[in-house]
Amino acid sequence: MANDTMGKRFPLLFLFLLFLLAAMAVISISMGRYYIPPSSVVKILSSYFVSIPQDWPSQAASVIYTLRLPRTAAAMLIGAALSLSGASYQSVFKNPLVAPDMLGVSSGSCVGASLAILFGISQTGIEIGAFAGGLIAVSVAVAIPRIIGKNSIVMLVLSGIIVTGLMSSILGIIKYVADADTQLPAITYWQLGALANVTAENIGFSGTLILLCLVFMMMIRWRLNILTLSDEEVHMLGKHNGWLRYGVILCATILTASSVCLS
Repeated sequence: MANDTMGKRFPLLFLFLLFLLAAMAVISISMGRYYIPPSSVVKILSSYFVSIPQDWPSQAASVIYTLRLPRTAAAMLIGAALSLSGASYQSVFKNPLVAPDMLGVSSGSCVGASLAILFGISQTGIEIGAFAGGLIAVSVAVAIPRIIGKNSIVMLVLSGIIVTGLMSSILGIIKYVADADTQLPAITYWQLGALANVTAENIGFSGTLILLCLVFMMMIRWRLNILTLSDEEVHMLGKHNGWLRYGVILCATILTASSVCLS
């Protein structure tokens, strides 16, 4: 009976949270040094789809489309990506305390971006380096249990800890050899994270990957319950979760790496 009640209330709760998200996005866009009333924000955003008489300054539209809308969209994408990635990892590792960087994706992304900064690559190259570094780190973490012949959840967790420590050590070496006046501050600032440099072009690559993974994960959301079962229970049901486990890890890694690239 309780499950039926929750099932009926879920659509209403989802619509309420969706409305709350839209309201917070409008408030976020309106705030700043150049204040724009929320009503004007709604009109400016709506004018992109329907014809509305312009009663707002052109500077307000420029500020919204050039600066604030990309940052707000990036924050929403990052929040959705990290929350879904964390929930997916919790299903894979059967632990509600697991974080999205369990397998060292964040540390690997930092190493990839730091190497790009060290070699003077452009901003786009830094984002690609961060994305590639995260994928490489998780690939190594997933490969270690298979190499030693102990393909279990415990070994996967331990290999993630090993890869995280290894990437942290490499990052320390990169910081040691980096130029103290230019490269080291850039690496430190990048590690702190910010949305100040987000533009529509930045969202194009990472945002597309995030949306694709979000759609895929929502399509297989009911299968995530299988990952919470023990191996014995899965075999009793006549299921095989090997491909599902690695598919979820791959999507969760892409979600986390893309979030690191944006932020």
